[in-house]
Amino acid sequence: MIKKLLFASFILTICSFSSSGQKSNTDKEIFFADPSIFVENGKYYLSGTKNSKPLGFALLESDNLTEWAYPAALLQNKGMILTAGSGVFGEHGFWAPQFMKENGNYYITYTASEHVSLAASKSLTGPYTQEVVTPIDNSAKNIDSYIFKDEDGKYYLYHVRFNNGNYIWVAEFDFQQGKIKSETLKQCFTNTEAWEKTPAFDSAPIMEGPTVIKMKGVYYLFYSANHFRSMDYAVGYATAKSPFGPWTKHPNNPIIHRSIVKENGAGHGDFFFDKNNNPYYVYHVHFSDTEVGPRRTRIVPLEMKMNKKTGIFDICVKADKIIKPLIK
Repeated sequence: MIKKLLFASFILTICSFSSSGQKSNTDKEIFFADPSIFVENGKYYLSGTKNSKPLGFALLESDNLTEWAYPAALLQNKGMILTAGSGVFGEHGFWAPQFMKENGNYYITYTASEHVSLAASKSLTGPYTQEVVTPIDNSAKNIDSYIFKDEDGKYYLYHVRFNNGNYIWVAEFDFQQGKIKSETLKQCFTNTEAWEKTPAFDSAPIMEGPTVIKMKGVYYLFYSANHFRSMDYAVGYATAKSPFGPWTKHPNNPIIHRSIVKENGAGHGDFFFDKNNNPYYVYHVHFSDTEVGPRRTRIVPLEMKMNKKTGIFDICVKADKIIKPLIK
């Protein structure tokens, strides 16, 4: 009996040490949905929708895209760079932050209370606030924003507006005023492809999560389609010769889908170039085959080949090199 008790005690001690002294990869995983990566001075900065208190956005830093940690300046507040109620618009639903740098200042465009807002900071690590606490466009609900600056210095706000579904719109953006030029509002495209609305989850048409880049005179608009709860949530892209379109959807769409990356609900992310100018896409996936959240963060390198006939890059992912980023 004594030997059995000692053995049981030993096993409990080992189990206790294993659970408290070591973390599994699942415990270390990053659970940012709608993720975005900003690259500066050889470092990567990751943020996204975290759907937990305190409401707002946290920031992680990495040298290699695989291991991440809170920046030293943010250790005391668990990485928070924008917090609800601290001089920013929104009371709930803090989603999809996107970073940009302009004239030495840093900006986050984000969704809160189903409106797109813009907050600023002198430092990349924040805090981000607004001089006037207001959304960009208060005329209607809008989400999932991306500010694109063209070579001529003009800015454009790509975002989602609601009209019997979610659709991506674009408008010229007055950066100094922090407002769109409403007379330039234009819907980018509609739901036309079978992959964009599958029967896996019943919902109105949904097209969201825009990211826009320009390469060799062509505009590339990356977007997600299907409801985020659908296993078929996926990413495709369209191209145009103007920031307003007309847009042509690529025939190889979707480029990120569960059939390719082997995880459900793969979508809503951000295109970026690493410090060696290699293209990547960061996105989220469902927690498991049966549960949507919390959504897991993924990063995948892209392969881009110029199609000499079309003058368009044919883009696909290197699915055998998907990164599952971890917190140190």
